[in-house]
Amino acid sequence: MEPQLPTIKNVFVNETDDDDPPALSSHALAALKEFLEEQRQSLANHETAENGEGTLEPESEVALVTEDWRLSQFWYDPETARTLSQEVLSLCSHSKYKVACIACPTLYAYLKKFDPNISVQLLEYDKRFEQCGSDFTFYDYNQPEDLPLELKYTYHVVIADPPYLSKECLEKVTQTISFLAQPQESHLLLLTGEVQRDRAAELLGLRACNFRPRHSSKLGNEFRVFTNYDPGERLGGWEQER
Repeated sequence: MEPQLPTIKNVFVNETDDDDPPALSSHALAALKEFLEEQRQSLANHETAENGEGTLEPESEVALVTEDWRLSQFWYDPETARTLSQEVLSLCSHSKYKVACIACPTLYAYLKKFDPNISVQLLEYDKRFEQCGSDFTFYDYNQPEDLPLELKYTYHVVIADPPYLSKECLEKVTQTISFLAQPQESHLLLLTGEVQRDRAAELLGLRACNFRPRHSSKLGNEFRVFTNYDPGERLGGWEQER
């Protein structure tokens, strides 16, 4: 659709002279030029976005589908998503490294924005994310190993965000992590509530980091990130053991 020009008052000079063609005043010409330049820039930005060009600036955000609270969906805020993405990318020291995101589509979206070539698989119950194509695998935590065999023992980095803060849910997601992760030298990140601290240590040998993930919807539950490796100064480092 062609852009509609705004109404400009007092555009014409010699308005009472029907014999002369109407002419734009200098003020109107400047306004028209400014408007057309804005339209040109807007179109250029739109085409860049469609072509997947450009890089993710620090203040940029990634658009996601609307949260479905019935599925216990709560998207990370942009700072959290960027911090986690940078951590995952720092772990992918080789181009052949593969990443699995279990029930954390926000992280998947930011990873693909940072690095469109990264090999990352999204395991998710919400079929709206089928738009991710071959990167999407349907996942129901109640059937933790009902997954394609080609995913078994494949991933160097596994990030999981269990949808519920129950013992049963974490136990089943742990089964999925064990199914996906390479038996040796895999990096695990678990995003869940503080109430799961002891279970995370017992089931997966994870420790809490000082970085505190946050959600756009401002959840009341204290949320943490746990890892099976020492992140050094990243993610605020490991929290001192109690």
